[in-house]
Amino acid sequence: MLEEKLKEAIVSELKRQAANRPQLLKVEGSSEELVVNGKVDLADLVMVIAGSVAGGP
Repeated sequence: MLEEKLKEAIVSELKRQAANRPQLLKVEGSSEELVVNGKVDLADLVMVIAGSVAGGP
């Protein structure tokens, strides 16, 4: 289902960004509800979402 893939892509990317920059970004929660505190690299997030919609990994 597209909605589930999008949720997974968003959560995974935000958690990846938080792991790479723990001093700048904290992400807690699941695919149902997230708490995001800090700076998000929007360009990377958009790229991951576009790839998910296009059928990428």
